[in-house]
Amino acid sequence: MPKKQPARRPRAHGVINGAGEIVEQKITDTLKNNYMPYAVSVIMSRAIPEIDGFKPSHRKLLYTMYKMGLLSGGKTKSANIVGQTMKLNPHGDAAIYDTMVRLSRGYEALLHPYVESKGNFGKFYSRDMAYAASRYTEACLAPICEELFRDIDKDTVDFTDNYDNTMKEPSLLPARFPSVLVNANTGIAVGMASSICPFNLAEVCKTAAGCIKNPEHDIMSTLLAPDFPGGGQLIYDRKALEEVYRTGRGSFKVRSRYRYDKNANCIDITEIPPTTTVEAIVEKIIDLAKQGKIREISDVRDETGLDGLKITIDLKRGSDPEKLMCRLFKLTPLEDSFSCNFNILINGVPKVLGIRGILAAWTDFRAGCVRRRTQFESDKKEEKLHLLRGLKAILLDIDKAVAIVRKTEEEAEVVPNLMIGFGIDRAQAEYVAEIKLRHFNREYIMNRTKETEQLENDIAGLKKILGSEAEIKKIIVSELAETAEKYGRPRRTMLIYPNEIEENYEEEVPDYPVNLFFTQEGYFKKIIPQSLRMSASQKLKENDKVLQHVESTNAAEILIFTDKGNVYKTAANNFEDTKASAFGSYLPAELEMENDERALYMAVTKDYGGYMLFFFENGKAAKVDLSAYATKTNRRRLVGAYCMKSPLVCCVQITSDCEFLLTSSRGRRLLFHTGAVGSKASRSSQGVAVMSLRRGDRLFNVREYVEGLLKNPDRYRKKIPAAGSFAPEGETGGEQLTF
Repeated sequence: MPKKQPARRPRAHGVINGAGEIVEQKITDTLKNNYMPYAVSVIMSRAIPEIDGFKPSHRKLLYTMYKMGLLSGGKTKSANIVGQTMKLNPHGDAAIYDTMVRLSRGYEALLHPYVESKGNFGKFYSRDMAYAASRYTEACLAPICEELFRDIDKDTVDFTDNYDNTMKEPSLLPARFPSVLVNANTGIAVGMASSICPFNLAEVCKTAAGCIKNPEHDIMSTLLAPDFPGGGQLIYDRKALEEVYRTGRGSFKVRSRYRYDKNANCIDITEIPPTTTVEAIVEKIIDLAKQGKIREISDVRDETGLDGLKITIDLKRGSDPEKLMCRLFKLTPLEDSFSCNFNILINGVPKVLGIRGILAAWTDFRAGCVRRRTQFESDKKEEKLHLLRGLKAILLDIDKAVAIVRKTEEEAEVVPNLMIGFGIDRAQAEYVAEIKLRHFNREYIMNRTKETEQLENDIAGLKKILGSEAEIKKIIVSELAETAEKYGRPRRTMLIYPNEIEENYEEEVPDYPVNLFFTQEGYFKKIIPQSLRMSASQKLKENDKVLQHVESTNAAEILIFTDKGNVYKTAANNFEDTKASAFGSYLPAELEMENDERALYMAVTKDYGGYMLFFFENGKAAKVDLSAYATKTNRRRLVGAYCMKSPLVCCVQITSDCEFLLTSSRGRRLLFHTGAVGSKASRSSQGVAVMSLRRGDRLFNVREYVEGLLKNPDRYRKKIPAAGSFAPEGETGGEQLTF
């Protein structure tokens, strides 16, 4: 008998040592140790902008261009810029060039572009308009970048090593204005995202200055609303904007701008929301026209060219352009929402801040830059003053200084001898020793030492600034005013108010007589009377038959009741006119029903007047107001259309009370008037008992009673609930016993 092997222990998650030993490790620790560094890297070094308004990729590119002298010089090939940037940014050239394209003037994604471009840089509002390769385009820094880099060489910000420790790069740019709010910035990190809308530069500077002067400044009074580079119309919802300003989260709506050309009978759309593209709009309009939802348009085309964005919509004769645009705003991206999420890195920590919080953080950052710049200038002036004081000491006896230098035999002893001879320190002695012989005269020394008094005054002023927060804030406010004056531009995005918008428009639906057909297999046809007169024979699937034929109009609404207790709402105008020779539309597919769901009955209405009658196998009948199925929103499916506690035998729509003939499975008949059943506003009504049934019996058939259907109808009229009557022998010859 073979020896029984010991049961194998399940292998634990772990790592294998060099000796082959498996060391157990918690899966949570593995995820934390491997995934968290990646998540932190994406958040801090890639996707979320910092308080200066830039992500690392933006900052590395702009700083490289600054060091290349492209702020004051001419343009250079984009490929050259991309190559130089790779010294700071180890990512591929394609990613760097993508960054440059987005910052360029030609791409039109920013209110104030940082890169002046030459060549094809594509368009922000076009999905298919690709930019040219970097070897064909040229670029340099825009003049506004002067405000980003001003005083960067005066120790205003920290510098860090690049990836291979061969160069230094700034950790932030000393922006003189809140660039984080001026240009749009979006990014998706791990577990968080950022979406910052752009604001008008002049408004931002004015608001920042107002908040510095008064912490309780009313932001809404100076920062009117976001301002997009593509213009458009912002629907001014004060409450929504206040929420965005306060919390940094929220949304608002932006719609396109257009003009109507009466002579050409066309609409020209010239500005669109920032969240969509020209191609997406054109495709949506074409799709709506194909579906028959918009019939006023004869053609739509993209005419974007050198003059800018332009979508032209040709109208059919007699179309109302205002009403058409109202519908297009509702049905297409011509009106879209912009969602805000002001997530910014503050001292390495991501924070979602409102406008006041962002401006406060920027003010603290900028105050630090001003303080460091002032300290740097003060140190430089003190160093120069110190040297000039040494030069002033030489002024007392120039001949003595010359004699000391001439009598010193070794060059290394010149500085020590000057230090001893005049009582100055090494730095001062070095400075004196480096003076050229031609400058070693009283006039030169007198002119230089005259600067001493000015330097002393300057240093006193700088010390005063360093010792006063109010002085630093005053400097920031003045710099903001200068920037707004120099680079401020009028708003591009127009503000419109909700009361100026025609929201509750009635969609014009062509109304004409139609015949509606519903078949047993769930097919639907809409046929105009003229077509029906030409061919009354209906083409149907094998074993299919017409259950309902309703004469109505194209503006009627249709309710389709199913065996799952649901009702699907649609409209006659959603279906194309067809012919009797066609199968028609298959409702389960058109209305997106469940796989095993079957359409039972079609109700047609224009005003939701009348009732729906539901008859159940347990002999009960429910009378529900048709208005119970009316909804304010365009909901397609309503669940709980009727009570499902007993199987449904029949449902029928009535406009007024009438009589119905009920037949049980045992052959009993009952003729009752629907007026005896009270109507309910609830769709879930179980109904009232109409036909009394014995054990094992059930309601089998229901049909509306018409004169002549029964020889002796009074025999079957009973006070409900009633069991009904059997048909007596010899009296059934004229009665229709099959249903």
